[in-house]
Amino acid sequence: MKETPSAHGALQKPIDPFAIRMVKRTALICFGPFYFLFLAFAPLLCARRSGFRGWYWRLVKRACSRLLWLLSIRVHLAPSQRDALATDTGSIIVINHRSHLDGFTLMDVIPDQKWFTFAAKKELFDARLLRTGFTGAGLVEIDRRSGKIAMDTLRQAVEEMPDRRSVVLFPEGTRTKTESLGAFKAGAVVVARETGRSIRPIVILDSDRLLPKGKFVPASGTIRIEVLPAFRCDPSVSVDEDVSRLRAKMMAVFDAG
Repeated sequence: MKETPSAHGALQKPIDPFAIRMVKRTALICFGPFYFLFLAFAPLLCARRSGFRGWYWRLVKRACSRLLWLLSIRVHLAPSQRDALATDTGSIIVINHRSHLDGFTLMDVIPDQKWFTFAAKKELFDARLLRTGFTGAGLVEIDRRSGKIAMDTLRQAVEEMPDRRSVVLFPEGTRTKTESLGAFKAGAVVVARETGRSIRPIVILDSDRLLPKGKFVPASGTIRIEVLPAFRCDPSVSVDEDVSRLRAKMMAVFDAG
């Protein structure tokens, strides 16, 4: 079996033997488009039905788990940390961004008791099909033409969310190319301060080793997720100091991983 390097130079063995990986990926190529078309069109038919968001949320979660299984990718999250997420309330989730696999990975391990959503740029809502699906799934529409409008929209969306739902923010803003974490933007801290929510930091490890930037076919292996204790902003210090403190806590876990 070909091995892929982990974040710290160790080698990862593929999850499945080569033959099984080929069978899984063939099934994904043959049947995957039909399955994901169903996910895309379901909101057009069912978005107005009672309870749609709940069952559609679970359907998308299962789809992400199946996709990772077909790609022979396993996600490791300690049971105690999964329990912490299951009971997490009144938070904003902050996660580092290493790969296109990150969103699928988070959807795979998040407990059903914990709901979260992503912020998506306004341009993605322009197409009717995407708008219906994104709105039905509860995604937050962000107009990035104005930083003030974007922050006001995000703050209002967070204020209107029930306690068990959290918006997921990538403080680095984009996938990082460096071996460490990128610089953090202040948005999550500002919104947390204005809404009174805590921040739940999550560190993702090795996703970029399985699917580096510029690659389209991921390798088989294990992605690790570390859920940190809730981070509470300190109103007695500046926003920049809170941002630095948050990044330092996530850096410590990332570097130790």
